[in-house]
Amino acid sequence: MNGYLRLLIAAALAAMVGCAQASSPVTWPVSPSRMELSTPYGRLHVSASEYVYESRLLIDNQEVQPTIRGILNITYAFRRAEELVALISINNGNNLCPVVYRWVILDKNGYTLSPEFGSCSEHIAVSANGRVLTMRTPSPQKPDKIDVYTYDGRTVRRSTASK
Repeated sequence: MNGYLRLLIAAALAAMVGCAQASSPVTWPVSPSRMELSTPYGRLHVSASEYVYESRLLIDNQEVQPTIRGILNITYAFRRAEELVALISINNGNNLCPVVYRWVILDKNGYTLSPEFGSCSEHIAVSANGRVLTMRTPSPQKPDKIDVYTYDGRTVRRSTASK
């Protein structure tokens, strides 16, 4: 396992521990930011643009479909037995909802993209448990709650939990 993946796993574990301390206010970890990630299934990277919201997500220099454009970051990555999973943060300049997310799963057959999801916040805690990927983020509708998004490779589900 390379050093970057070890760092991401350590950050994810630290995030989970931070979220488990419900009696005190949640301290959200700073998400890692990466523009490129080499995998056994291709090079996932952000192609910069002169216009700030026009960066594109590419795999081996081919734009993913559907297109992902904006201010992009590869925030987390998890290696599984036969695939690599990465969380992409997307800021498209919308002031009402500055950031959304998508999971990308790369394997020997290509890639799969999740639908967009998120509660418009950069404050996130991410974990992987088996095939289920989880992102926790503050709920904009309920300040005392946390939105929990789970992705099983097919469907993104949202639930709400107490802080």
